Amino acid sequence: MTDLYFYDDATARALEPFALTRPSCELRAGALLVRERWEHALRLHTAGFVSAPHLNDFDENGAAHSASGRIKAGTVLVNARCAVALAPLTAADTWTVDDRVAAVTLPRDVDVAELASGEASLESLARDQGATVAGAGRWIENVWDFIAHLQAMLVEDVTAIAAKGQGLVASVAGRPPLVYTEEGATVEPHVFFDTSAGPVLVRRGATLQAFTRVVGPCVIGVDSTVGGDRISGCSIGDSCRVHGELSASIILGHSNKSHDGFVGHSYLGRWVNLGAGTTTSNLKNTYGTVSLWTPGGEQNTGLRFLGTFFGDHAKTGIGTQLTTGTVIGAGANVFGGATPPRAVEPFAWGDGPPYTTFRLDKFLEVAGRVLERRQVSLSDAEARQLAAAHKLRWPKGLKGTKGTKGTKGKSR
Repeated sequence: MTDLYFYDDATARALEPFALTRPSCELRAGALLVRERWEHALRLHTAGFVSAPHLNDFDENGAAHSASGRIKAGTVLVNARCAVALAPLTAADTWTVDDRVAAVTLPRDVDVAELASGEASLESLARDQGATVAGAGRWIENVWDFIAHLQAMLVEDVTAIAAKGQGLVASVAGRPPLVYTEEGATVEPHVFFDTSAGPVLVRRGATLQAFTRVVGPCVIGVDSTVGGDRISGCSIGDSCRVHGELSASIILGHSNKSHDGFVGHSYLGRWVNLGAGTTTSNLKNTYGTVSLWTPGGEQNTGLRFLGTFFGDHAKTGIGTQLTTGTVIGAGANVFGGATPPRAVEPFAWGDGPPYTTFRLDKFLEVAGRVLERRQVSLSDAEARQLAAAHKLRWPKGLKGTKGTKGTKGKSR
């Protein structure tokens, strides 16, 4: 049986604040993870990924694992920055999206070492004169593209998922777009759906509590609970708790926004917890375009609406106010009510800069408790991967980045 492998090129390995703790194929793009999108399109099983060495021990339930040794000829290797459309693709030697090579069937065995630097191109691995199939999809060139493409992708994705119809009920009669619920989902009385801008999908085990307004396009993930207020244009992953206003945002999964506070045009990684009243700004007072910190320096995103990117295991305290275009690194814990700088280093700890560093043993202790609340155990491999991330934690720091300050270098 042909397997799928995902390749993080050098650009993918700089998609912070997520690249420190996970491969790109395990990021949510539109309604599904990148990995799930390709499994859907090619009807293949994922066998692994190739990314930076600090992710060798990446270990998450149901996720891909790091590849080693040789990847056999006949395997499909995918550029993990391509979020392919949810439409079936026929067999080929090369698949393109927007005239760029998105995936190849390897004509020979490939040693993982050939891909270790992230500089190799799929074009160089493609079969000469092989069969090529052009597919649809979107490329993730920068981390903010996940938000820039979200609304259009959700409309397309929910429509494609609904067309399959497996386990789905069209819960609101009329012309498309509609509201679709999977078997096992609960929609309490007095939930209002607005599908004027796109459809809504409520996945199995999810609960929409009374007096919630859900504005499409929107996806509520498996076993997630949404309680009250307005949820608009969002992709909410599995096992999340959401309350308060959430707009045009992605929650990867297993994260909490359980209290009041506006979050808009933002991306929450896995195991994020936002304290009560945490609020993001997603529009500058000048109505100008938003700049964002990246490992290559601050960049103008060209977007007028952009909130905060929260890395895995990031946490905010009660009443945290986040300015437009903020990056909170993985494992960071910011609190105290003061507005953090627009870029906070991973594993930072404190009520304002300069932050101390969250001590590794204490961080792992907290992470273990957080996972246990969702009946998930912190595996030895995952602990090793988080330790590798803690050691790496943006070694170049935030030097030269306007409006930011680094950590003291001390540990709490």
